[in-house]
Amino acid sequence: MPSFSYSIRKILFSIVEAMPPLDAWVNRWAINRVVKRARFRPHPLSTERDYVSWQGLTDRRWSARHLPPRPRENAPDPTALRDLFARRAGAQRLCPKSTCLFPAFAQYLTDGFIRTESETLTPDGHGPESRLKRNTSNHEIDLCPLYGRRQDQTNALRLKSSDAGQRGRLKSQMINGEEYAPFLYAKGKLDPQFAVLDPPLGDSSIDDARRTTLFAFGGDRANSVPQVSMLNTLFLREHNRLAGEIEGAHPGWDDDRVFETTRNAVIVLFIKMVVEDYINHISPLPFTLRADPSVAWRAPWNKPNWITTEFSLLYRWHALIPDQVKWGGEMHPVHHTFMNNALLIDHGLKRAFSGVSQTQAAELGPRNTAEHLLHIEEASIRQDRFCQLASFSDYCAYMGQDRPATFEAISSDPEVAAALAEHYDSPRDVDFHVGLFCEDRVPNSPLPNLVLLFVALDAFSQAFSNPLLSEHVFRRETFSGPGWDAIHSTDTIRDIVERNVEGGVAGTFIAMTRDEWRPE
Repeated sequence: MPSFSYSIRKILFSIVEAMPPLDAWVNRWAINRVVKRARFRPHPLSTERDYVSWQGLTDRRWSARHLPPRPRENAPDPTALRDLFARRAGAQRLCPKSTCLFPAFAQYLTDGFIRTESETLTPDGHGPESRLKRNTSNHEIDLCPLYGRRQDQTNALRLKSSDAGQRGRLKSQMINGEEYAPFLYAKGKLDPQFAVLDPPLGDSSIDDARRTTLFAFGGDRANSVPQVSMLNTLFLREHNRLAGEIEGAHPGWDDDRVFETTRNAVIVLFIKMVVEDYINHISPLPFTLRADPSVAWRAPWNKPNWITTEFSLLYRWHALIPDQVKWGGEMHPVHHTFMNNALLIDHGLKRAFSGVSQTQAAELGPRNTAEHLLHIEEASIRQDRFCQLASFSDYCAYMGQDRPATFEAISSDPEVAAALAEHYDSPRDVDFHVGLFCEDRVPNSPLPNLVLLFVALDAFSQAFSNPLLSEHVFRRETFSGPGWDAIHSTDTIRDIVERNVEGGVAGTFIAMTRDEWRPE
């Protein structure tokens, strides 16, 4: 049964939502309350230098900083801290609220703009470790996993046809009667037309059978697991479907105009899903937030985006991944899904979304990461130290929260609190990354408190500052009639799946929130 206070709030918010002017005011108040917790961009410091410099204020290859660097002596060995993340004997803890569509969407979202440099994309002239302070991001929610980071990549992915019925489309192929991106490899070799794309991360570690199923995607992480590939496939289909409607409404438009107008609409559709599906899922409140771009038009926080080094670390959500994921009615060990698009191709897009939505996500928190992922937790702590991030306590204060006075204030689990006390002299010394995931989960949310605050802060401030949502751009002519209508008639990912699979999804459960979930 939901708590009494939650039930009362639900009733009050239902009254608010029934009155559009009041609903809009509350929506604006709620979003501004979240975003105004932290300092507004531009940030004075980046990871380029420890002091203000022109390059540090302009070179966005270096990640920005919320707080100045804080070198710390006698910090515990990151290897010893793995124990705080390692799962104890017994079953994996599962998240009461989330399906696996939630971590899949989170990965797809963040792979597009939280992009710490990889070894394959590190420019010459810098040491190998310095890449941990830099990024390859466009700093916008721009669907680059679909469209590519650069114009030459976008051009390689476009069909570029002047023929009627083909204008504005992305390249695709039909497999088993369904539309997918072209394969990246042809006859065992990289297809030359896709040579400009970023190489898929992990490509060198897979066998030829998996390599042949890799798609030509705009993002180097979009083939990582079929749960992410299915989302990119969905938006590819939506792009081509919508391009057909836009071309039909404007038969005189050339290929470029159809493509660019379609991309405008699909990016905004995606941003709407970020707010109205994803953020509403993580929110513990019984109030439905709306993607109203006018919230940002006069807001003092509406500044150009610049991804921070803190944000790149707080999205290390490996503990959310369950040991098994459902594909085609059967449970598959999650390590078998790595770069294995055959699972998506064999079962189709509708069953992919259905199976992922039927699989319960694991719980984000301490002592719940699988053994084979612990090296990533350790690497994250080492990146935290290399970037000289301030402590977890400092970031609590920065976000308007009380500093933890005891280790028990970070975690109510006595064993976790005791382990923190064993490794750190004081709660004020706990590493940012460690504290983030040792903190208790917020009731009615899948996330711990500080993670939740940062995700909401950055999601709103990154999404609503998108140029497509600006006051003089967000209007019907930017997206065409079909694009404008699609934006305003779409509320959830399920709506997009509905119009891009054969026969629709009537009777099929597709959601980030479990059908069985009830408020705590």
